[in-house]
Amino acid sequence: MHDDAPPPEAAPGSPADHRTRLAGEQADEQGLSLPKAVSALFADLPGLLTDRVHLLALELRRASGALGEMVALGLLAAVLFATAWFTLWAGFAAAMIALGLAWPWVVLLVLFVNLSAAVWAMLRVKSLAPLLALPATLRRLTDSDSREREDERQRQFDAEHADDRAS
Repeated sequence: MHDDAPPPEAAPGSPADHRTRLAGEQADEQGLSLPKAVSALFADLPGLLTDRVHLLALELRRASGALGEMVALGLLAAVLFATAWFTLWAGFAAAMIALGLAWPWVVLLVLFVNLSAAVWAMLRVKSLAPLLALPATLRRLTDSDSREREDERQRQFDAEHADDRAS
């Protein structure tokens, strides 16, 4: 089915009206010259960049507020977790002493378990540290096979000039 109705009129000053006027002007000129197209592009560029920069600024402001709140809540959670951790170990130590274990042995046991967990955590942090350098992205963005290409060029050069050296 084909609709022969004319397109609806665009409101004056709307983007659709602007596009309609531009299309009409282009049809009248029967092709827009390259300099006019470039100047039209440069005329639209500040508006496009300004909108995107404004959006970025608004989102960064919102993100910074959220980050501040996240840090504050993270610190609160860390304090509450540490309090619970101390309470747990104090209860464990009291139970061990109540069972007849001498308090120096209880202190050494608690110290050993906590230091072991701390060492494990530090080793895990150390194993994760190389990931902060974004190795896959760096390999993708850098010319990772340039060394292999250079070695291949050197072999070709040596093979081509081997005959010259033999003579």
